[in-house]
Amino acid sequence: MKSEQHVYRLEGLSCTNCAAKFEKNIQQIGTVQNLQLNFGASKLTVTGDVTIEQLEKAGAFDGIRVYEESHRTNIGDKRSFWESRENRNTVASFLLLLAALYTDYAFSAPQPVVIGLYLMAIIVGGWALFKEGFTNLVRFEFDMKTLMAIAIIGAAIIGEWQEGAVVVLLFALSEALETYSIDRARQSIRSLMDIAPNEAVVRRNQEMLTLDVNDIQIGDVMLIKPGQKIAMDGTVLLGESSINEAAITGESMPKHKQIGDEVYAGSLNEEGYLEVTVTKRVQDTTIAKIIHLVEEAQAEKAPSQQFVDRFAAYYTPAILVVALFVAVLPPLLFSGDWSEWIYRGLAVLVVGCPCALVVSTPVAIVTAIGNAAKHGVLIKGGIYLEELGRIRAIAFDKTGTLSEGQPVVTDILTFHDITQQDALATAAAIEQFSQHPLASAIVRHAKQQHVINLEATDFRSVTGKGAYAKVNGERFTIGSPMLFEEHPDMTPELARQVQKLQLDGKTVMALGTDKLIVAIIAVADPIREVSVSMIRRLKEMGITKLIMLTGDNAITANALNRQLELDTVEANLLPENKLEKIRLLQQQLGSVAMVGDGINDAPALASATVGIAMGGAGTDTALETADVALLADDLTKLPYTMGLSRKTLRIIKQNIGFSFAIKLFALLLIAPGWLTLWMAVLADVGSTVLVVLNSMRLLRVKE
Repeated sequence: MKSEQHVYRLEGLSCTNCAAKFEKNIQQIGTVQNLQLNFGASKLTVTGDVTIEQLEKAGAFDGIRVYEESHRTNIGDKRSFWESRENRNTVASFLLLLAALYTDYAFSAPQPVVIGLYLMAIIVGGWALFKEGFTNLVRFEFDMKTLMAIAIIGAAIIGEWQEGAVVVLLFALSEALETYSIDRARQSIRSLMDIAPNEAVVRRNQEMLTLDVNDIQIGDVMLIKPGQKIAMDGTVLLGESSINEAAITGESMPKHKQIGDEVYAGSLNEEGYLEVTVTKRVQDTTIAKIIHLVEEAQAEKAPSQQFVDRFAAYYTPAILVVALFVAVLPPLLFSGDWSEWIYRGLAVLVVGCPCALVVSTPVAIVTAIGNAAKHGVLIKGGIYLEELGRIRAIAFDKTGTLSEGQPVVTDILTFHDITQQDALATAAAIEQFSQHPLASAIVRHAKQQHVINLEATDFRSVTGKGAYAKVNGERFTIGSPMLFEEHPDMTPELARQVQKLQLDGKTVMALGTDKLIVAIIAVADPIREVSVSMIRRLKEMGITKLIMLTGDNAITANALNRQLELDTVEANLLPENKLEKIRLLQQQLGSVAMVGDGINDAPALASATVGIAMGGAGTDTALETADVALLADDLTKLPYTMGLSRKTLRIIKQNIGFSFAIKLFALLLIAPGWLTLWMAVLADVGSTVLVVLNSMRLLRVKE
């Protein structure tokens, strides 16, 4: 029998080492079959029969609180400074240290009194540290707390009470700063969770009810007043309004919604009154999917983080061995002073703590992915965030990506004294029976121009060529100019006009009777307004190869490219041909990104180094297939995303490089005896703070 899966939110999960221990403690609960701990999102998924009390007991060493996922209150709320036992103990330790320093230097108090105050400062501020450190030592688990506990006890043994107390205080401050930085990075997810309201007014069985979103069912009708946020995904049943979807897609311009249109949970109803039929449960809404995917992305370790984790596993035990050699070998082999070299060995332990190194990558990754989500870009993992920063070639689908994806009428040329209005009315009367995109463009244009509605009879379609019908009793033909090649009215001059329109990338249709060609209608899929500027920005960023991959004909594709100025155009491609082109580009250039609509481009998106889907907010295929989704269907987000990923890569490299450099510099100061214990801790705390602050710069990256 399959056990039920439970999802919990966590509070107080402060460091990666704590997360690893918490996970190990849960695994030791007999009824737990499987678990997944997401440190970045502070989220726990457990398969098996387990209680919240058991989970909190497993995390008692770090004061971890556990809540049901549906229990959204309190999670992420700011707590009073004094609610934290660690904060209270740190302040008490600081006051005791001040008292010890004051009595020692101002009053020259007896040493037992001074030592007693230092000892109390060490015990009050470091009790949790000692308890955890020695438990790890007994189990041969070596982490930062193990190193610190040994160093502080060692300092006390050799009589360096003041140093031990300062080390305890600085380490406590370091822990507090790390917790603060991780919480700041998690705020992006918490802000997403707070976008949609927790309850809504619903009409059910002719009753008006205010219900929690968890109790709302598919088919319920929500009543939404102007100025209210929409609580659930649905379709408009009654009314029309401007809906601001910026919180979901990052698109700042409101969208006009009317009966039948889809609306998303978390979007804002700006003007009119709406009644919306609920189409998805709360856990299946678009914002819920986005939150879930962002959290999964934050849980997935980037390549640089995997390297740091592997390195740290060997680094910490190695520091212990080096510290032991520093403390023991000089006295044994060179008659060094035991007290002096033990002190230096303890300094090695302290300065060797990999705090800054451990947080260097995850804080940057979590911050960047959260920032991208707030700007309407879903990046599905640290690996894709890093790969984007290395991309030097990008392939684009044409239709719906570089172009609008919806053909429009661009030209109507009329002959034999027929007006454009009459030609358009006749063409629309015939094309209203067709499902072809070009026919739809003519019908839409006729409605926009408010032409007279004419009736067509005896409609007949010729696949791939056109259609016939009678309008006002006269038989008309509309379709490809090839249908009219033998027509007596197809003069060389008219043929040249058709060819000119085709060379401009337009699809041309002729309208005529058996005797006369009365109109030429050109239809084109217009280029997106932002495509040209987006391509220019990518070139300025150093993207060396920009390619169009399209199933459209070469004439249309090249006409479009005269405006875009891409490096290469590949036309007449089937989905499998696009896949082959992507693989060939990867062989030639290495990392290649593919930008498409996420449906017919799925094979190419999946094969590319990074697949980027357009318009992911309402498209499940895009969210599932692509590595990155531009939720607002907005190409301007692409240069922003590339810039964010490159800055993230730079910051990760800076963090790792700085962490190593500060360690190396501090270790070199130990040999001549210039580095004290408290200076070692200060170096460690300082590097951690700088790494965190450097990562926080990613919060300021804008479009």
